Amino acid sequence: MLRRNVLRKKSDFSAVYNHGKSAADRFVVVFYRKNRLGMNRISFLASKKIGNSVYRNRARRLLRESLRLIQQERPLPEGYDIILIARRGISDQKCQTVMNSLKRALKRTEIK
Repeated sequence: MLRRNVLRKKSDFSAVYNHGKSAADRFVVVFYRKNRLGMNRISFLASKKIGNSVYRNRARRLLRESLRLIQQERPLPEGYDIILIARRGISDQKCQTVMNSLKRALKRTEIK
């Protein structure tokens, strides 16, 4: 993922949280909002509720890899700010389980 395709500013996060929509599944929550940039900006989050840094990093890696595999099958349409948030228990799961959870959450969104 290119550096310019990552959400970084607090104002961007606030805009997605306050004016965007969300969808959730067992291991992931997806917040999304249309942007006017013509490209997707994505961020992967794992709070301290997930566990220590080892578990949080694993959760982010699982989300990143799951999204990569999903995009190989069917690329996401351009023009969205997306925040993927890991939920408790994600660190103990296999990548395939997380990928299925992320697919179900994305199906509930307007990002199709």
